[in-house]
Amino acid sequence: MRCMILVKANADTEAGVMPSEQLLADMGRYNEELVNAGIMLAGEGLHPSARGARVQFSGDKRSVVDGPFAETKELVAGFWIWQVRDLDEAVEWVKRCPNPTGEHSVIEIRPVFEAEDFGAEFTPELREQEDRLRAEMAKRG
Repeated sequence: MRCMILVKANADTEAGVMPSEQLLADMGRYNEELVNAGIMLAGEGLHPSARGARVQFSGDKRSVVDGPFAETKELVAGFWIWQVRDLDEAVEWVKRCPNPTGEHSVIEIRPVFEAEDFGAEFTPELREQEDRLRAEMAKRG
């Protein structure tokens, strides 16, 4: 099972406060454990929402809202993509994570949809297209 691990933002991450050398070292060791265990597929920190934008959809209309965004608790400061056996394994790994902010932190775990989750609507033609696109991304990766 693939899952996305979302490190929630807080006032410091939204203010652009960079992690300490100690936290960077601790996270480096943790990431190394994840890689050595064959779990970590990707992971990055994100700039504050002030450097981002949102595109809002309403029917065929699109509008752009520039950051920063008000609800810090709804924002993401970083992420990992992991390959784990199940949700329980992901929870166990997250519990071993260094506290990402050193204060109150929240890390959310969300399973990634797999092809079989879409049922009959994911036709053989759509599956073939998906496989072709994934192969192209891996080649460019």
